[in-house]
This record gives sequence, structure tokens and C-alpha cells, in this order.
Amino acid sequence: MSIISIIGTGNMARTIGALAVAGGNTVEVIGRDRSKAADLAKALGGSATTGEFGAVPTGDIVIVALLYADVAPVVAHYGDALAGKVIVDISNPFNAAANGLAIPDDTSVAQEVAKAAPASASVVKAFNTIFGVVLDQGRPLDVFFAGDDARAKERVEAFIASLGLRPLDVGGLSMAHWLEGTGLVMMGLARHGMGNFDFALGATVPA
Repeated sequence: MSIISIIGTGNMARTIGALAVAGGNTVEVIGRDRSKAADLAKALGGSATTGEFGAVPTGDIVIVALLYADVAPVVAHYGDALAGKVIVDISNPFNAAANGLAIPDDTSVAQEVAKAAPASASVVKAFNTIFGVVLDQGRPLDVFFAGDDARAKERVEAFIASLGLRPLDVGGLSMAHWLEGTGLVMMGLARHGMGNFDFALGATVPA
């Protein structure tokens, strides 16, 4: 099992944290508001603890569960405190209308995080193609992930599997842009093709 730190106290932090605890992982919750982080850690139960914002996270895997505009700045704020860590970006950079991406075509939030992170850290994009409401239901789901460091991806793959989910590697970190685009496609499906957020994307092998 993994030791993970989650920076953030919102819905995705809560959902991933709950699955992580249920899967036997050690979880540290970190937030700018320490009281909110403490409340979440208490709600998660198990071995969940509270960390200090800006200090070295205890987890080998650090999940940044923040709005997209805050992800790279927070990673830059942490600086060398993230040295040697595997940083997982789960964000989707939607514009205000959620009908386009709020980033240039030649990058992604995860790639910007890699620029802001220490050279010894590794960045993996994951979880952004699953709606929190579906993830919270504990269904068997596919989690697409991307990154450049093979060992970092192996660790994230094992963590995803510990949650009862199927990890699917889509390639290098440049593919994070397309995963973020896939998140946008899901918003379109939710609003039009499906009419709700109670669905998930996955891969199947034809019989």
C-alpha cells in the first residue's frame, strides 16, 4: 500500500481520501485552512492525519486536489519540499462556460506543474476523467493516467489499483493535454448526450 498526501479539502480530496483509506493506504490531508484539513482527516478515519501547508508532505505520492489555476502556484510555493515526490495533478482547466480549455493548445496543467516542481519530482496526470459523484459511488472504473517517469507511473498505477479501480496508461506527460480535453468532452456529454453526470468513460475489449 502507499503513503499519500492530499493537498486540498474539497469533494475530490474527500472521495479519493476515503477510497485510499478503505484500500489500506496511509493518508495525510493538507489544506491552507488547517481546521478544514483536520475535519476531513477525522471524517476519513483510519490512519488519516493532518499535515502543515507548505511543509514536506509525509506521502511519497502527493495528490494536488485543487482548482486548476491554483495547482502550479501551490507546487511552486512548496518548492524543494516536493523533492523526490510523485505529484499527481487531477485538475481540469475549463473556461468559465466549461465549453473550452483555459490553457494554450501546446501545454496542460500537468506540464506546467512539471515546470514548477523540483527536478527530482515526477508528475502524473490522473483522475480528471472521472466525475466525483461517480467516483464516490465506489463503482469499478477506469482511471486514465499519463506521465514521463516509468517508476512514478508504476507507483501511481499500484495506488489506483488499491482503490478498486483499473489504471490505464495513456503515455507520456504530453498526453495530459488530451486527458484534459477528454474531461471537456465529458462535460459536453453530461450536458447534452447523457443529460446527467452519472456516467463514466472506460475501455472495453470486444468479445
